[in-house]
Amino acid sequence: MTAEKSLPELDPVIHAQARLRVVAALNVLGEGDEMAFGSLKDLLGMTAGNLSVHLTKLEEADYIRITKTHKGRTPVTYVALTTRGRLAFEDYTKAIRALLDNAGGNV
Repeated sequence: MTAEKSLPELDPVIHAQARLRVVAALNVLGEGDEMAFGSLKDLLGMTAGNLSVHLTKLEEADYIRITKTHKGRTPVTYVALTTRGRLAFEDYTKAIRALLDNAGGNV
């Protein structure tokens, strides 16, 4: 395989199945929009602990922004995709498409 035809690298932060699902779910929100932690947890069918672990990894990569606030007296956590996260997801989807295109199958 030539250098021009080398397989693309996949972002390891996004590539984990749970984190890919998180980023894909947040990507459908408009720029600057956010989703409540509980809604994201329910949408993805994940436990709070499992989702928290993956959100921490995404936050460390600056792919998401977490905002903790209160609604009345109740604490609420919001999650949003950052500009860097959107670009990383776009690059990831391009890399997956390229990988599939190079697989030689009819996709």
